Amino acid sequence: MKRMTGRVGTTAVAVVMLTACTTTTEKGTVGVERVRAIARRIIPQTGVFRKDAPGWKWEVNVLTSPEINAWCMPGGKIAFYTGILEKLESTDDEIAAVMGHEISHALREHGRERASQQLATGVGASAVGAVLGIGQSGADLAGLVGQVTFLLPYSRIHETEADRMGVELAARAGYDPRAAITLWQKMAKISGGGGPPALLSTHPSNEERMKDLGVFSQRVLPLYEQARAKK
Repeated sequence: MKRMTGRVGTTAVAVVMLTACTTTTEKGTVGVERVRAIARRIIPQTGVFRKDAPGWKWEVNVLTSPEINAWCMPGGKIAFYTGILEKLESTDDEIAAVMGHEISHALREHGRERASQQLATGVGASAVGAVLGIGQSGADLAGLVGQVTFLLPYSRIHETEADRMGVELAARAGYDPRAAITLWQKMAKISGGGGPPALLSTHPSNEERMKDLGVFSQRVLPLYEQARAKK
């Protein structure tokens, strides 16, 4: 996700998008049905990492935006931006890689942990106050944390964990985990000489990611083959 610091305008818009996402979704289109079909295969696999997760009130939406981005909140609210589908010309396996990664953040509650860290140092509180013009009372912050945790940048440790969990979720669902590598290669290429896509802005370097994903995609390949054999 994009960094919060120095992006108060973008962050405010993102908060609005969160509350309005169901009205900005491309309902009934091929894109949204495709993403939801992939989610239906991945969601049952989440119980491997968190027993209560398959029972979450999952909701999958596709937001009309050229931005290459996606997110998943604890509790199961997933959003994909059309930029991922159109600009990257993503295969189902690549969509599964993104989805597995974002779901993994939610399963491990990385956003909540990151928010706690920033609030503890005062960074989160000041940024939130600047964005929304609220006071710093405990009641205000308590109500706000749930809205903005998905906007805060993850640490590299969180990103690496989500990468590894994500390829396993995809593999267990019958999607080729090696597609995670081609996905990040596409995103690195499309970013060109400009700023990286939102999904890359706080992630490990490309070389680190390719190496790690290469190792872990091979490690979970038997899970993919087993899932394919069951079809």
